[in-house]
Amino acid sequence: MPERYDAIIVGGGHNGLVTAAYLARAGRKVLVCERRELVGGCAVTEEVWPGFRVSTAAYLVSLLQPRIVAELELERHGYHVDAKDPAFFSAFPDGRHFFMWQDRRKTLEEMARFSARDARVYAEYEEQLERISRVIEWLLLTTPPQFPPAGVGDFLEYLKLAARLRGLGSKDLVALVKIFTQSAADLLDEWFESPEVKVTLATDGVIGANGGPRSPGTAYILLHHCMGGVGGHRGLWGFARGGMGAVSEAIASAARSRGVVIRTGAAVESILVRDGAATGVVLAGGEEIQARIVASNLDPKVTFLRLLDERELPAEFLAAVRRFRIEGTSCKINLALDGLPDFRALPGAPGPQHRATMHICPSIDYVEQAWDDAKYGRPSERPLLELTIPTMYDPSLAPAGKHIMGIFLQYAPYTLREGTWDDLREGFTQRVLDLIEEYAPNLRAILLERQVLTPLDLERQFGITGGNIFHGEMSLDQMFVMRPVAGWARYRTPIRGLYLCGSGAHPGGGVMGAPGYNAAREILKDGRRPG
Repeated sequence: MPERYDAIIVGGGHNGLVTAAYLARAGRKVLVCERRELVGGCAVTEEVWPGFRVSTAAYLVSLLQPRIVAELELERHGYHVDAKDPAFFSAFPDGRHFFMWQDRRKTLEEMARFSARDARVYAEYEEQLERISRVIEWLLLTTPPQFPPAGVGDFLEYLKLAARLRGLGSKDLVALVKIFTQSAADLLDEWFESPEVKVTLATDGVIGANGGPRSPGTAYILLHHCMGGVGGHRGLWGFARGGMGAVSEAIASAARSRGVVIRTGAAVESILVRDGAATGVVLAGGEEIQARIVASNLDPKVTFLRLLDERELPAEFLAAVRRFRIEGTSCKINLALDGLPDFRALPGAPGPQHRATMHICPSIDYVEQAWDDAKYGRPSERPLLELTIPTMYDPSLAPAGKHIMGIFLQYAPYTLREGTWDDLREGFTQRVLDLIEEYAPNLRAILLERQVLTPLDLERQFGITGGNIFHGEMSLDQMFVMRPVAGWARYRTPIRGLYLCGSGAHPGGGVMGAPGYNAAREILKDGRRPG
């Protein structure tokens, strides 16, 4: 007889692990099936080179929901995050530099060197984002209402949402509407005058996005990155002790402590369906495992177009899934270094700059030009670079005296007008190294090893369609009640007993655990049990 569980989670990414942990907490017998030999999805730590333990894809923590951390007792299972300080370091071609710190007073002193006016208004800008974040943040752990609404109960859900907005004054309501519709550049232009200040803040609006700082909708991405925190301090980002894999392993440990069985090297080949309901999965090699609940942590395209027989799904739903935009434009390059980069704008090492996220993107126009290249199918000639050195906080990740540097860059479009990523990878990598050396000329002298993950590599290695780190674009028409498609944003699917629990569901991407938490709540609410 095939083995039987109450629930099977397809994919051991962090959201799938969260779903598993909460279901087990409620007494369900749960199995997680993970294709790779380690859990975590994109939130993993891998020994890419001997002695170097690299956060291969995801690299910073902020959005992981405090409720999940507390309820799953993740700190007891090894979860620890060191908040970045300074938060940002931007180097400019003219030799100037700009820091943002945890201490607002120090940030304002830095800002005043570029604009006394910007230093005066920055506190008001932060406070407005704080007020909006407090009202909007609760949506992260909320199941979207049915859309289009089908009955009186659905309309009541919308009234409850509207009631939440009463906490915002008229000025903040106007700002909220603008944030959901305007570009990051437009938002920042209303507040600041210094190009250096604006570009430093604008990076959060384009990281992982298919758009430039002047693309409508990127203001929300900026807000999305401001809604997290570390140690109860909103807006801070930090490095997980032990790398990003330690985050996933803490969740996995919490799940195992509740009885969850996690199988690695167990690729799901198909989801079994009988009479319109999920009945289990088939693993590569033919093994069948039965369950009354199946929750997919994989992206919507993989879940519905590869793991299911399309005849089991409504034609309209299939067409909507096929239209779901999911191509990525991000590239991750990991370096092993025999030392630290020495910046022309602030010579010396180690220094506070090496503890920050280091930006190479001197202006809004620079970033917009990088996007202009990508939207026509070309890797950016001069991409936006975000550099981080986790070994400044956790030296155990590398041999003594050595460092790891992660480069997250925009833009590297998945679909190229000419050539393939296998052809272009090396030339693009050399261009990135050249660009860094314009600011830190010693980079190649300290470079020991490198790993390059283009969108094609991200797809191959992590199974994310189009290399999209968010499991789908986070644009207004693919968020909240529209994620992944209208009518199916409540984690359920047209197949009874089949749920989505990954970032392709509300509230989208980032290492936050919210989709996994919400999916578990809805599964338990439906109360489907064996028998």
